Amino acid sequence: MKVTVKKKGRVRPIEERDGETVPNQAMVVVDQVHAEVEEVERMADTETFAFQAEINQLLSLIINTFYSNKEIFLRELISNASDALDKIRFESLTDKSKLDGQPELFIHIIPDKTNNTLTIIDSGIGMTKADLVNNLGTIARSGTKEFMEALAAGADVSMIGQFGVGFYSAYLVAEKVIVTAKHNDDEQYVWESQAGGSFTVTRDNSGEVLGRGTKITLYLKEDQLEYLEERRLKDLIKKHSEFISYPISLWIEKTTEKEISDDEDEEEKKDEEEKKDEEGKVEEIDEEKEKEEKKKKKIKEVSHEWSLVNKQKPIWMRKPEEIAKEEYAAFYKSLTNDWEEHLAVKHFSVEGQLEFKAILFAPKRAPFDLFDTRKKPNNIKLYVRRVFIMDNCEELIPEYLGFVKGIVDSEDLPLNISRETLQQNKILKVIRKNLVKKCIELFFEIAENKEDYAKFYEAFSKNLKLVTGEYGWTANMERIMKAQALRDSSMAGYMSSKKTMEINPENSIMEELRKRADADKNDKSVKDLVLLLFETALLTSGFSLDEPNTFGNRIHRMLKLGLSIDEEAADGDAEMPPLEEADADAEGSKMEEVD
Repeated sequence: MKVTVKKKGRVRPIEERDGETVPNQAMVVVDQVHAEVEEVERMADTETFAFQAEINQLLSLIINTFYSNKEIFLRELISNASDALDKIRFESLTDKSKLDGQPELFIHIIPDKTNNTLTIIDSGIGMTKADLVNNLGTIARSGTKEFMEALAAGADVSMIGQFGVGFYSAYLVAEKVIVTAKHNDDEQYVWESQAGGSFTVTRDNSGEVLGRGTKITLYLKEDQLEYLEERRLKDLIKKHSEFISYPISLWIEKTTEKEISDDEDEEEKKDEEEKKDEEGKVEEIDEEKEKEEKKKKKIKEVSHEWSLVNKQKPIWMRKPEEIAKEEYAAFYKSLTNDWEEHLAVKHFSVEGQLEFKAILFAPKRAPFDLFDTRKKPNNIKLYVRRVFIMDNCEELIPEYLGFVKGIVDSEDLPLNISRETLQQNKILKVIRKNLVKKCIELFFEIAENKEDYAKFYEAFSKNLKLVTGEYGWTANMERIMKAQALRDSSMAGYMSSKKTMEINPENSIMEELRKRADADKNDKSVKDLVLLLFETALLTSGFSLDEPNTFGNRIHRMLKLGLSIDEEAADGDAEMPPLEEADADAEGSKMEEVD
C-alpha cells in the first residue's frame, strides 16, 4: 500500500512493508537532489562581508575578555526590540497599512534546550538587506570607539547599549548569532556571523515567514546554558525590562496531569493481555481489585504555551489622579518586595529643559540594615525610557534619604558616557535637587496625619535629625577619646569638627535674649545666660564640660537672682566657725558602723 505525505511543498510517497512504513528509496534520492539544489540556490544568494575594523576590535574584546555580568545581553536585545516596535507604531499613526504584515506588536522569547538556542522575536519595523549590512557590521556606530575607550578605562560592560552597540553584547553568551529580518519595503533576509571577522547576508528561502519584524537566534556557548532556564529568563526580564511598553512573552514548558480510565487506555490493556497469554497463567481477580483497576489513572502531559512576563505596567507614565491607592500599593510591593504597603507616596513629573517622571515611597518601617555601610547607598532605581539602568547611583539622592524607595525615569538623560562620568553629570544634580525637594514635601504631607507621622518619626527620626557630622564625635566617643593615656590634647581640635548647636528662634527664651542684646550689647548678664544655655545643651546632649567650676558659678548666680539676693552682700567672706575636735575613739567607732 502506498500513501503520500506532503513535505516542504513536495509530495513524498512512502511504502508500507510488513506493517511498517518506510520511505520510497527513489524518493530518498530525489530528496537529496532537492536539498543539494536548495543549498546551491542559497549559496548563490549568499553574500559575505567583512566587519568594519572598529567593530571587529569590539567583538574580539567582548569574546576574549571575561565579564561577570553577561546577563545584560538580554536587556540590550529587548531594548532594541522595543525601539523597533516604537518605530513601526510611529509610522502606523500616519499609515495604518504599515501594520498589515503583522498587526500585533509583541516581543517573544523562545528557549530551545534541544538545540541550545535562545530566540528573541519582535514584530517591529524590521530591517532591509541594506540595514542588515550597514547597521550590523560595515558602518561603525559613533559610540563604538568611545565604548572601547571607556572599557579600557575600567568602565562596566553593562553600559554597552548606551553607546549604540548593544547588539554585539549577544556575543557575551553566544558563539554564533543569526538575525532574520523582514521590512515592509524589502524581502526577508538572514544575517549570520560567528564573529570571526566577517558575516553573511542571504535571502531567506526557508519558508518561515515573519510577516514583519526581526528574529535573533543565539547559539549559546556551552558554559552559558543557564540562559535557557525559565526561572533565570523571567528574573532577568523582570529585573531589567519589566516596564517595557510592549508585552514580553516567554515560551514555557508546562507539565499537567491528566486522568484517563482503563477503558481509554486501550493500548495498555492489549499489552497486558498479550503478556498473560504468553505466561499462560490464570489469576483470580476479586471484585475489589477489579474496581481499583477501573479507577482513573494519572498520566503527565507536556505542553508549551506563551507566558506574559512583564505584567506590571509603568504606572508613572499615567497621571496621579488616574491611579488608585491599590495600584500604588501593588506597584510598591512589586518594586521593593515589601510585604507591607507603603506609608505615603509622591508621584510627580518635571518638565522643561530636563524631563523626568518619578514616584517616591515612604515605607512603614525601617529595614534592619538601614545604616549598614556595606549595602547599596539608596533605593532609587534609575530608568531611561523605561529601561533599567542602575540602582546604586550615589549622586541621585543624599545618604540620609536612603530609606526612600522609588523610581526615576528620564526621557533625555545622556548616556553615551562612562558610569563614572554619569554620576557626576549636571543633569543628575538637577534630578537630585528635585528629589530632595519632593521628599521634604512628602514628609510635610505625612505630618498632616498625627498617627502616620508618629509611625514615620519612630522609624526614621535618626535620618531626619542632625546627630553628628562626618568628622564629629558623639558624646560617648568624645569621652572615650579623652580617656586615652597617650592622647595629644593639642591636636584634638584638628581631629574632630566643631560642634553644632541648634536653636529655635521662636522660643520665648531666645526672643527675650535677643531683645536684651539689642538694647545693650555690653550686658554681662546676657553673655552669661547665652553661655549657660550652651553649656546646659552640652550636658543634656551627654557631653562633659571643660570648666565645670565656671558652669557652677553661673548656676549659683542664677540662684541668687531667683532668690533676690544681693550679689555684692553675699560675696563678703564670713568668718568660718572653728572646727570641732572629734574624739579619735568615737570617730573610729563611727567609721566601723559604715558598711
